[in-house]
Amino acid sequence: MSTLAPKGLAWVTVRQFRRTLWAAAALVALALAGTVALRVWDARTPDRWVDGSWVRGDDNLAYEVLRLAMEYAAVYLLLLVPVAGAFVAGPLVAREFETGTYRLSLTQSVAPAAWLRAKVLTAGVAAVVTTLALMGVFRIGWSRVSGTYPFAWGDRGPYEAGGVVLLAYVVAAVGVGTLVGLLVRRTLLAMAATGLVMGVVLMVLGALRWSFMPVLTVTGPVGPTLETPGNALTMRTGMTTRSGGRMDDAVCWDRAAAAVPDDGWMPSDEAWNNTWNKAYDSCLTDHGVTGQYLDYHPYSHYWPTQLIESGILLAVAAVALLAAFRVLRARLP
Repeated sequence: MSTLAPKGLAWVTVRQFRRTLWAAAALVALALAGTVALRVWDARTPDRWVDGSWVRGDDNLAYEVLRLAMEYAAVYLLLLVPVAGAFVAGPLVAREFETGTYRLSLTQSVAPAAWLRAKVLTAGVAAVVTTLALMGVFRIGWSRVSGTYPFAWGDRGPYEAGGVVLLAYVVAAVGVGTLVGLLVRRTLLAMAATGLVMGVVLMVLGALRWSFMPVLTVTGPVGPTLETPGNALTMRTGMTTRSGGRMDDAVCWDRAAAAVPDDGWMPSDEAWNNTWNKAYDSCLTDHGVTGQYLDYHPYSHYWPTQLIESGILLAVAAVALLAAFRVLRARLP
């Protein structure tokens, strides 16, 4: 066991932040206990077999509590990214320069690069291990609610926690936090800056990830609902026109809704339906609508998208760490 224990600068870093490490371990243990307790509670109200499928009981309060807990857990898992980066940028790096305590380590015949390398590796290992543990806990609860809204494989939270990309985000946060901490050298300012940067990275890549691979398209005539392969992620729907273009189907919906007088008619009234349908069909004719389309990503795109996004994040981490060591070399040759 002694061969696994940290030594030298890594041991110093672990000792310096042992309370933080114990807090991370306590968080994992608390999350595991809570999730297991909810799953046990949920199991006490078994599902019912109805029309060839299992349906949860209407009186299963535990299931609803578990769903709510998993929704919050998905948000908290994403918050690990800016939190990890902020911790590395502030308490781990910037505070050393703000207080001048880094000089003590450098007086012990330790090269600046070795000093920073020990801190980065220790923080990176701790962040990755903690994230892996929390991802495992999330999977315990998610396996019960998966496939329902908002727990499909492409939803925010389950997408990150179900693959490897969340680990890549954490590694990128460590790299960016190290660079920002060296550049800013003020604890609170470095934490805020890193949290902001990683928050932007989360939003940007979250908005772009489903453009990494081309969508598949299903087309059909106006009227029947288009169907995709099971477990697909729907991206866009709309109308196709004679010119080969696309049109948002909301255009004709809005036109039909505007044609119906707001005088107490109900959708169940025949006159209401006739007026609405006439306006809708007229809109389709005016725009030359010939059919409808649906763009989607099949589940087979999940892992390629994960790997592409993870590759981008690891590249960001590598560039940030390379820049950090160059900055360190320039300031502490």
